[in-house]
Amino acid sequence: MQKSDFYYDLPEELIAQTPIEPRDSARLMVIDKITGEINHKNFYDLDSILQPGDCLILNDTRVLEARLFGVSESGAAVEVLLLNPKEGNVWEVLTGPGKKAKVGTNLTFSDELSGTIIDVLKGSGNRLIEFKHEGDFYDIIAKIGTMPLPHYIHEKLMDNERYQTVYNDKTKAGSAAAPTAGLHFTENLLSRLKAKGINLAFVTLNVGIGTFRPVKVDNIEDHDMHAEYFELPEKTAEIINNTRKNGGKVVCVGTTAVRTLESVAMIQGAGEVKAISGWTDAFIYPGYEYKLTDAMITNFHLPESTLVMMVTAFGGYDNIMNAYRTAVDEKYRFFSFGDAMIMK
Repeated sequence: MQKSDFYYDLPEELIAQTPIEPRDSARLMVIDKITGEINHKNFYDLDSILQPGDCLILNDTRVLEARLFGVSESGAAVEVLLLNPKEGNVWEVLTGPGKKAKVGTNLTFSDELSGTIIDVLKGSGNRLIEFKHEGDFYDIIAKIGTMPLPHYIHEKLMDNERYQTVYNDKTKAGSAAAPTAGLHFTENLLSRLKAKGINLAFVTLNVGIGTFRPVKVDNIEDHDMHAEYFELPEKTAEIINNTRKNGGKVVCVGTTAVRTLESVAMIQGAGEVKAISGWTDAFIYPGYEYKLTDAMITNFHLPESTLVMMVTAFGGYDNIMNAYRTAVDEKYRFFSFGDAMIMK
């Protein structure tokens, strides 16, 4: 398929800038992936849509305050965005401007944190930086860093926790972006879901900067997908296996949870799930047959993006293109702080 097959016309006024309503009051489009039938609900209706015995797969990653501002020995300002941790104190990062971040450049971020550019990666142009710090690295980042909000969010968040899920694990800070479908959940909604007999199971996928990168090739099969670190713990494997055995649905919250489960299936097959961790560069687009995901909750994504392609592979091309046209006509809000859909 061609990139242009996944284009839709999105009026700029429908792009959600910042949250304007409580988390669970977002609109929720309910799509029957077999018939394509569409119904309109609110996210707080989710407990009436799911059934006892279903399980929700939630990505418990936490977004790092990953945008740092440093100064070189020459006095030049350099912005650094943390991407992936490497061995020791080395991180892969994006820098801007790149010409001021040559190999050997020393950067100072605060009294507690400095670093040296030690390599420029071929292809991406990303840098490797070796940090030196006094105290816990993540505590320092939380203090001096800023939230790496997507480029289309121009307004300042009044509370950075609004770009975190309520169920994030503070020990798993490692994402450059939030798993945004999860931003709709409240503690109250999670309690209602559990009271109905819906199990909650957690995976971790550290969302990388590739989430923001567009598909540039015409033939989507030629797209080079970014890699992200994931974990599926033993408890989650047990819940998934029991859910499937008892006839419940495995409901993934967000494309990151989908990518985790389907990456596991690519490695282990469609049978019993086992605990696993590793890196995935899985690229899911139409023609892929889903193996572990029975239903998907997701926000509305960028035209011609890998996320639209993943959603289309699950819900069917005609169904999803119609759903997106309907979302535009009904003035749904798009992207990180927008509305959501559930396909089942």
